[in-house]
Amino acid sequence: MALYNTPSAWGWPAQLLHWLVALLVVGLLAVGFAMVWLVSDLGASFQLYQLHKSLGVLVLTLVLVRLAWRCVNAIVPALPHGLQPWERLVATLTHRGFYVLLLLMPITGWLAASASPLGIPTVVFGLFTLPDPVGPDAALESVMAMVHGGLTVALVALLLLHVGAALKHHVVLRDGVLTRMLPGAR
Repeated sequence: MALYNTPSAWGWPAQLLHWLVALLVVGLLAVGFAMVWLVSDLGASFQLYQLHKSLGVLVLTLVLVRLAWRCVNAIVPALPHGLQPWERLVATLTHRGFYVLLLLMPITGWLAASASPLGIPTVVFGLFTLPDPVGPDAALESVMAMVHGGLTVALVALLLLHVGAALKHHVVLRDGVLTRMLPGAR
């Protein structure tokens, strides 16, 4: 398996970062849903919030690594021939949208947690405490929580579009777009 991307395939670092972030995002969505809507026990809720914040920091870190790798390895496999111009535009905007959302979501979550009047520190996987960029501010916490929630809705919509397009390429068009992001596929 190649280290670097080629005009027709993604290298293993790009694949690994893609799938790690994808799994973490699905996990974050599940934990976020559980902590807000399902869990009422204060101790369990606290643990879920800490896990959610830790996973968010990990996603932010991996997205920054992915962007750095993208700068070092600027070759991107070409979109398949035969796509309509609007399809190419949607593909480009979807990928850029993911980067924007995956950077903004952890930042807005971090700001919301930092602004919380509760003053609960963000302890990342029990290893270190993330510094608070802002002090307690209930109004800022409310705004950042609302923005974080809105970005979550946008992320879910983008995720559904992305998965749907990947499945269309794989099942209907059979053009290899999905397989070039699968580890070990040629």
